[in-house]
Amino acid sequence: MLQKNNSHTLGDYILQIPLSVRWQIYYRLQELMIPCFCLSDGSLRVEVNNCLTLILIHSILKQFLASRQELINWLEQCWNYDSSS
Repeated sequence: MLQKNNSHTLGDYILQIPLSVRWQIYYRLQELMIPCFCLSDGSLRVEVNNCLTLILIHSILKQFLASRQELINWLEQCWNYDSSS
């Protein structure tokens, strides 16, 4: 799903995502001012300049690609972590 051009530094990533959600992900990245553009092969190229951007991309991908049950489990883990503090 996530493919890096250079494995040692932050930079451009190629996202291999289903076409059915590509535009939703693209528009969400644009809203967050994360540089990205669609390639002719259907993939999405995203520019990653820092770790926060990478975390945001991960969160967006999870939001659009995870199953309902995965999202429920993730939310429950967050609640459990918060209540244990």
